[in-house]
Amino acid sequence: MANCHKLFLYFHSNIALKRSRKESLRKSRNAVRDKIRYYFRDKQNGFSPKFHGQGSFMMKTIIEPLDGEFDIDDGIYFQVEAEPSQSTGTFHRWICEAVDGHTNQKPIDKQTCVRLVYANNYHLDLPIYYIIEGQVPYLAHEEKGWIKSDPREFIQWFNGKADKEGQLKRIVLYLKAWSDYQGKLLSGLIFSILAAKNICFVDQRDDVALYKTLCKIQKNLKRNFVCDRPTTPTGENLLEEYSETKKENFFIRLNCLIQSAEKALDEKTSQRDACKAWQRHFGDRFSCSKSED
Repeated sequence: MANCHKLFLYFHSNIALKRSRKESLRKSRNAVRDKIRYYFRDKQNGFSPKFHGQGSFMMKTIIEPLDGEFDIDDGIYFQVEAEPSQSTGTFHRWICEAVDGHTNQKPIDKQTCVRLVYANNYHLDLPIYYIIEGQVPYLAHEEKGWIKSDPREFIQWFNGKADKEGQLKRIVLYLKAWSDYQGKLLSGLIFSILAAKNICFVDQRDDVALYKTLCKIQKNLKRNFVCDRPTTPTGENLLEEYSETKKENFFIRLNCLIQSAEKALDEKTSQRDACKAWQRHFGDRFSCSKSED
C-alpha cells in the first residue's frame, strides 16, 4: 500500500497554528487578563479573578481555518465560599465593562460568555465561572443562571486519551481540516470527542490510523447518532439538535472520505495517486508536491 505518513505530517505543518501566531494570541490574551484584573482591583467588590485557558488552543488542536477566522477561549474563575448573590447577568456586565474599549468593536454579551472581537480575524471568548474549593465550577449562563460546567476536566480527559507521540491530536487536526474544507460538518469539540473515543493508533502511519478511526466513528454513529459529553455536564448529547439533512450530509461525506482512503491504501495505488485521493477531501493544503510516482 502507498505510505502517505510523511505527506500527512507535511499537511499537519500546513494546518497547525504557527508558533508566531500562538505567541501573538498569548500576548493579546494576557493583555485582556490584566485589564480584567485591574477592573476588579479598582472596583474592590470582593471578587478577584483567576484565569484558565480552555478549548483547542490549550489542547493544541487548533487549526488555521481557510477563512482565517478563529477563536480562543479563556475562562474567568471567581473562587468563593458560596454561590454569589449577584446574578449571572451582573457578572457578564462586569466583564463587558472591564474589556470595553480594548478593541475597536464593543464586546458582545452572549449566553455563555463575553466575546471580544479583534480586527485581525479572531475573537476571544470569555466564559465566567464561580468555584467553591473542591467542587465543580458553575458557568454564568445569561438565560439559565449558574450551571455546572468544567472545561478543565475535559482537557484532562482528552489528554488522558492522548499518546506521547501526538497521533491523537494530529488526527483531530486532520478531522477539523477536513470539516473546514467540506463546509463545517461538525464542531471541533465533537470531533475531539469522537476521535478520542474511537482512535486506532498505528505507529508511524497517520494515514492508516486516520482510516481505521474514521471507520470506527462511522460504525458507531450509524448504530447510534450520539456524541455524549464525557465530562461535566456529563450525558449531554452534542449531536441531539443535528437535523436529518445535516446528519445525512455528514454520512455522505464521511463515506466518500473512507472510500478514498481505501483507494489510497490499496497496494496497487502509487503514492502520487494516493495523495490525490486524500487531497480531494482536504484541499490544496494537502500538498502532493512531495509525493512519489
